Amino acid sequence: MVNENGPLDADDLMMLAERAAQLPASDAEWVGILLHELQRARTHEAELLAARASSGGPVDHGDGELGEQLAQIALDTAEWLRTLWNVGYMGAGNFRSLPRSAFPSIDLEDIRKSSLFARIRQGKYALPFPPPTRHGLPWHELLEGAEQVHPVEAEIVCDETGQPQGAIIEACAEWLVIEETAENQAYVVQHQGLGPVYRLRLAGGQAAELQRESPTLKRRICLQRRGGFHSYTLEWLGENGRTQLVSLRAATWDRAESEAEHWLATTHPEMYGQVCFERCEE
Repeated sequence: MVNENGPLDADDLMMLAERAAQLPASDAEWVGILLHELQRARTHEAELLAARASSGGPVDHGDGELGEQLAQIALDTAEWLRTLWNVGYMGAGNFRSLPRSAFPSIDLEDIRKSSLFARIRQGKYALPFPPPTRHGLPWHELLEGAEQVHPVEAEIVCDETGQPQGAIIEACAEWLVIEETAENQAYVVQHQGLGPVYRLRLAGGQAAELQRESPTLKRRICLQRRGGFHSYTLEWLGENGRTQLVSLRAATWDRAESEAEHWLATTHPEMYGQVCFERCEE
């Protein structure tokens, strides 16, 4: 049912548009006009808020309320600290503790150098699993970057029979060897069994190259238009062969793909970064 105590969300508007289409023609016309005007007003409101946020004007504290930019920084900071708390971060130069054992001790360098905080400030989700590290610092660029080649220092760790079991890359020993390829001194690796897979090529000594593999799976994101409103849905093929339809709360293709990536990272972290999305309209 429609929430009468708050603003209508995208699902409510879509449901109303579907019900309006079932009305008699004489009523469907004027109801459709009202829904179209509602969508126009929503779009205009979003444009006004975006313009105010990007104006960069002085913040007026006369009414006791925070400006949009300052309020957003406060929200981003809260999300950052919540994530640090959950992973047990204790601050630069300290060992990670068990989750919720002590509040993080944050200093200025933590704020300036935190790639996680920068990610949140860009409007991106915090990943539900830790990224690879590069000499102890989170390496988000490796997860999100294109299929570029990264010069790294690496070595393969083998068991007593000489079979490769893991890899140490940029001082991070949490890499798993998924496959030893036919190429000489080349391996397919994955960090903690989560996220994208990479091809590691050893070049002699500890010199090596690390390159993200191209996605091997493709899934569709569909745009549906009804009654002047539109919605995005991810089609996901489950292990049982059934197609799951995942509703994406988005207004643009880019945001829909971002929402699909977040859903994938949350529900299937072992496949994150290994799926590309195909756009289609219905």
